[in-house]
Amino acid sequence: MNATCHAAPDDVLADPIEMEVFANRLLSISEDMNNTLVRSSFSTNIKERKDCSVALFDARGRLVVQGTQIPLHLGSLNGAVESVLAQYPGDAISPGDVFICNDPYLSNGSHLPDINIVTPVFSDGELVFFAANVGHHADVGGAVPGSIAGGLRSIFEEGIRIPAVRISRGGALDEDMLRLLCNNTRDPEERALDLRVQIATNARGAQAVEHLIAQMGLDAVRRSVDDVIGYTRRRLRNRIAELQQGEYRFESFLDDDGLGGGEPVAIVVGIEVKVGTLHFDFTGSGKQARGAMNLPYSALKACVYYAVKALLDPELPANAGLFEPITIHAPIGTITNPAPPAAVGARSITAQKVAGAIFGAFRGVLPDERIMASSNDCCPAIVFSGPLRSRPGSFVYLETLGGGSGARYDVDGMDAVHVHMTNTSNLPVEALENEYPLRVDEYALIADSGGAGRTRGGLAIAKQISALGEGIVFSARSDSHVTGVAAGVAGGLDGRRARLVKEAGGVSTELSSKTANIALADGESVRLETSGGGGYGAPLERPRAAIERDLRDGKVSGAAAQQAYAFTRAAQEAR
Repeated sequence: MNATCHAAPDDVLADPIEMEVFANRLLSISEDMNNTLVRSSFSTNIKERKDCSVALFDARGRLVVQGTQIPLHLGSLNGAVESVLAQYPGDAISPGDVFICNDPYLSNGSHLPDINIVTPVFSDGELVFFAANVGHHADVGGAVPGSIAGGLRSIFEEGIRIPAVRISRGGALDEDMLRLLCNNTRDPEERALDLRVQIATNARGAQAVEHLIAQMGLDAVRRSVDDVIGYTRRRLRNRIAELQQGEYRFESFLDDDGLGGGEPVAIVVGIEVKVGTLHFDFTGSGKQARGAMNLPYSALKACVYYAVKALLDPELPANAGLFEPITIHAPIGTITNPAPPAAVGARSITAQKVAGAIFGAFRGVLPDERIMASSNDCCPAIVFSGPLRSRPGSFVYLETLGGGSGARYDVDGMDAVHVHMTNTSNLPVEALENEYPLRVDEYALIADSGGAGRTRGGLAIAKQISALGEGIVFSARSDSHVTGVAAGVAGGLDGRRARLVKEAGGVSTELSSKTANIALADGESVRLETSGGGGYGAPLERPRAAIERDLRDGKVSGAAAQQAYAFTRAAQEAR
C-alpha cells in the first residue's frame, strides 16, 4: 500500500485504491474498538446510550482515524494524547504503560465525566501509535449526582480531577490508583468495571494495529498514514477554494450563564474565507460564565472541525489533515475559552450553540440548496439519583435528549434526534425501568414543535419520569427555554422553545432550565420538553400533500395547520 511518491504530499497523489483500502482498514479497527467498548461496559450510559468514542493516533500525536461516534469527544481525545506526550517525553513511555486523564485544564479534556484512556503501541521496541478511547462516566464525584449542574461555580465542585498519569505500568494495572479514583465517585464498582473495559478496549485496538504492521511493514504503514492525512488536507483546501472569499458572521444566544437570571449570553462567530484556509474568530462572545456553561478550548476546536466537515465535505476522513487549513481565535476569559478554575460541566450545551452559530455563518457562504434552518442546538440532560435496589450504594441515571433538527431546502427536519456535537443513543424505556426505581410516564413527539415552512422543522421530544420510592434527587441542564430558539430561514418559522415541569400532587411547577438537587417524593414526576427545529421557506409554499401527511401523523394539529399554512377544509378543496 505504498504511495507513488511521498516527497510532497500536498502535490502528489497516492494510489487512490490503496489509500481507500488502508483508510477503511483503520476505520474497521476503530469500529471494532467501539463495539468492544459498548458491548463490554457495565454502565447504561456506555452500554445502552453509547456515550463513548475511540481513535488512533500516530507517535507524533497526529489523529489518524476517529470512530464514527461523538464529534465532541474529538477534542478530549486529541487533548489527552497531547497531554501524555507533553508529560512523558522521549523514552518516558514504555511497553505495557496505560495512561488516564480527564481534566480540561491539566490534560486538555472537555469535562470531568469524560475519562480518557491512552495506550501506546510499540513495534520492535519503538513507539509507533496510540490507541485511545473516552467514556462518559455517569458520576465522577463533586457537589451533585452526575457531577454536572449549570450552577456549579468552579472545576473543584465538579468531581475528581485527573491529570495525565499512568494507571498501568509494564502491563500491570495500578490497583491502588484505580481504587483511589473510583472511591471518589458515587458508584465505585461501576466506575472500576467501566475503566477496566476501557483499558481492555485499547489493548484490543493495539493488537489490531500490531497485526496491521506485521502484515504491511512499519515503513509502509507510516507512508500510508502520511498519504491519508495529506489527502484529507488537500481535499479540504480544494473545498475551501470553491467558496467565495470574504468575512461572515453569526450570533446565537444561551438563556443564561448557568446561574439563571441575568442577560442572555452571546455566542459570536466570525469566519474569514481565504484561498485554501478558514479562520474562525469568537471575539464578541460572552465573558466567562459564572456557572458551568464554559466551553474549554479543546472542545471549541472539536466544534469547529465538526462543522467544517459537515458543511463542506461530510465524507472527509476525520484525521489531522482536517485541522491544518483551519485557524481559531477565542479570547481567554470568554465562554468559548475559559480560564481556570472555571466550571465546564455543562459545556455540551454551549458546544451545540457554537456549532449552530457556525452553521448560521455559513449561510452567507453556501448556496441555498446547501444551507439549513437552525436545529434545536442544545443537549438537554436529565439526571436522577437515589439508593440502588440490587446492591448497596447509589445509582446515577443520566440521559441526554434530542430534539428537532432544522429543515433543509428540499426536506423536512428530522424528528427527535441529537444534532451537531452529540450522538448518543436513546435509552430504551425497558432498560431504564429495569435498572432504576423510575417509571416513564410519557415518551413522545411534541406536535407543532417544528417551525412551519415550505419544509417543516423537526419535532421535539417530551419525556416524563416518575420516582418510585423515596430518596430520589433530580437535576437537569437545558437551554432555549427563554431565548435562542431554532431560527427558520428564507421565511420559515422558528421552532418551539423547551420547558421543564415538575408534577406533584396535581400541581405543575415550571422549573429553571438549569436546576439541581430537586428532591422527589414517591410518585412525583418531572417532564422535560425539548425544542423543535426551524422551518425553511414560506409556509404557504408547503405542498398540500405534505400538510395532509403531517395531520394524519399527528405531527401538526388542525389549528396549527390553519394558522401557519392557512389550511382548512375549504382551503383544501380550493387547492
